[in-house]
Amino acid sequence: MPDNPEQHLSQLPISGFLRLHSIIKPHGPIPVGKSTWWAGVKDGRFPKPVKLGERITVWRVEDIRALVANGTGQNG
Repeated sequence: MPDNPEQHLSQLPISGFLRLHSIIKPHGPIPVGKSTWWAGVKDGRFPKPVKLGERITVWRVEDIRALVANGTGQNG
């Protein structure tokens, strides 16, 4: 598993959508837990999700790449 968020970028697709488990720790590039992530979405620190269905929430890969590139997710 990569040691820092930037190393995760090479493992992300170029475009498309990601589920939450692919974004946050321990498997994703953003080193925060679920509660911190949702608090960040609510206050605007993290990107807004896209609802694909009643129980399917995703985020655009482009938004997550931009978040990691800007270093925003590292302080979470």
